[in-house]
Amino acid sequence: MKFKIAFLFFFPISLFAQNYDVLFLGNSYTFYNNMPNLISQIALSLDDTLNPTSNTPGGWKLEDHAAQNSSSLQLLNQQKWDYVVMQAQSQEPSFPPSQVEQQTYPFAQSLVDSVLANDSCSEPMFFMTWGRKNGDAQNGVGYPAIATYQGMQSRLRSSYLEMGFDNNCSVSPVGMAWKKSIEQNPDFELYIGDESHPNLAGSYLSACVFYSSIFKKSCVGSDFFPLGLDSADVLNLQAIASSVVLDSTEVWNLFDVQNVELNRTEIDGYDFIVEASNYDSIYWDFGDGQFSDIDSVFHAYEINQTYTVELSIFSKNNCKKIEFSYNIDTFNISDVEELQSTIRLYPNPSNRYFNIETEEASTIQVFNLQGKKIMEVMKNNSFQLDLAGVEKGLYTIRVIDQKGIQNFKIIKDE
Repeated sequence: MKFKIAFLFFFPISLFAQNYDVLFLGNSYTFYNNMPNLISQIALSLDDTLNPTSNTPGGWKLEDHAAQNSSSLQLLNQQKWDYVVMQAQSQEPSFPPSQVEQQTYPFAQSLVDSVLANDSCSEPMFFMTWGRKNGDAQNGVGYPAIATYQGMQSRLRSSYLEMGFDNNCSVSPVGMAWKKSIEQNPDFELYIGDESHPNLAGSYLSACVFYSSIFKKSCVGSDFFPLGLDSADVLNLQAIASSVVLDSTEVWNLFDVQNVELNRTEIDGYDFIVEASNYDSIYWDFGDGQFSDIDSVFHAYEINQTYTVELSIFSKNNCKKIEFSYNIDTFNISDVEELQSTIRLYPNPSNRYFNIETEEASTIQVFNLQGKKIMEVMKNNSFQLDLAGVEKGLYTIRVIDQKGIQNFKIIKDE
């Protein structure tokens, strides 16, 4: 997570130890080297807990997992799961878009529906796999786009992201971490001899990606790695996985907060800005009895006070929550008197017209109590603001000119 400015209190949920039950529905790509257990060991080394359960018959497609009374659905319905990871057969998402749309997407949707029917708070997550080392030579004859590693990886990326966004669920970008590793060091091997399945390093890299995707934390510094891997290589794989996931959580549709900004705009107001992904709702408590459910809002305060601002961001169905808390101070009242002498606003209250006297051209913005901008006009010097059609209530008028920005609380009568 990246934040533009520091505040007195900041408690993202991801700082604390987490414990998740995770079901993996895949095939040999998940099964090789017991990849779910590698994730569990990485988590333990970083004071987190992942309890994995798997169903990974060789060659299974999403259609097989989604079939009525399949072993996957029976396992799914045995308990509530925090995450259910779904992996398609290694080639099927790379086929031509029309074929994938007909033969893969319907079963992805069916599987997601089954996950949520069992528990609406489970998070379905697609396992974006990697392209074969030299592409899909057999199917590449009829569809040249996947005849190379790069082409096959591109198709896998597109299809998995489409499955994620179409079904409002997340994607673990394992294939993109493989791509980054291959680009950085083409001689570092991730495949076994069949140029398809992962060797131990490939499975470890995949596990690192899943750790960061599920826990929303870097895995750099984990002291767990299997025998046979070099410690320097392990550190590099950890760095690759963490950066691929955490630098682009919005791309992978992970429930996460990328950025929070509280920017003082003038004498008594702030712009509150949130950039988050795969969330259901946002709730600002401005600390002065006013609230908003808009991600990016403006809010004006009274003078000479300290306020505690609380921000809550909820995942779909309000199942998970990320919270932040900040203390902010307004400017001194002497600054207000000096600035406000250049602008007059009257009458206030008014049932329609508000006269605004300025010394130069200005931009006028009107905000409701929730911080949503409902009007913006540009005027030269003094003018009359017409609020016909605006509901009665309390509003903030922001006046912006070359000397700065000023806010006025107004009351719109009947």
